[in-house]
Amino acid sequence: MSKITSSTLLKFKKEGKKFTSLTAYDASFANAFDSEGVDVLLVGDSMGMVLQGHSDTLPVSVDDIAYHTRCVSRGIERALLIADMPFMSYATPEQAMTNAAILMKAGANMVKIEGGHWLLETVTKLTERGIPVCAHLGLTPQSVHVFGGFKVQGRDTDNAQRILDEAKAIEAAGAQLLVVECIPATLAKTITEALTIPVIGIGAGSDTDGQILVMHDVLGISSGYIPRFSKNYLKQTGEIRSAIRAYIDEVAEGTFPSPEHTFS
Repeated sequence: MSKITSSTLLKFKKEGKKFTSLTAYDASFANAFDSEGVDVLLVGDSMGMVLQGHSDTLPVSVDDIAYHTRCVSRGIERALLIADMPFMSYATPEQAMTNAAILMKAGANMVKIEGGHWLLETVTKLTERGIPVCAHLGLTPQSVHVFGGFKVQGRDTDNAQRILDEAKAIEAAGAQLLVVECIPATLAKTITEALTIPVIGIGAGSDTDGQILVMHDVLGISSGYIPRFSKNYLKQTGEIRSAIRAYIDEVAEGTFPSPEHTFS
């Protein structure tokens, strides 16, 4: 069982092979996802909502992410492990380097940060110092109050062009992966084709190189609001491991996300 690396994902992109990602927060679920063949696991600041019961991701701390990263890292052998850098943990390049080092020492293979042009120096400095970066554009949940809620981004021409320009710039700065969230499928397709690095979508259509979902949504156990882009695979299959395999299969086949999970 070969370890998934950023080079593996780049090879998948070149071959046109779709890959899957899920959030994970503990060793047991991480092991189940890993053994079924999920390629990338994310210790997401989504834990603020699905684990801690907050209305957004902002209260999550570096210590929270580091703790759960250590737990997840003990449960996996194959998957690439990404750790979210939480709200205001990378406001300056120096702060980013200090906090990213904590997460890498906790077991992460890569860190994820939200934002565009203002992060270019940070991305460069992190990668120069041996810390791989996954960027995140579109709906960036840590900016929810700036957006005025969890809203689809890039629907008008100017904002779509801005997101595309930021994607190109952040790749040039050294990012090795990009997550695009809640953007029109046509924009996600354009970005995916324009970049050399793999692009992971969530609520971004089926033309990205990979897909990611929150594990609680895949298993239908999220409380409150269920995003349009998610799918309850446990309801479809009746068993957790079968649900994960169904998710992997549908992503590989290009049948998920379907039009009902996609924004125009």
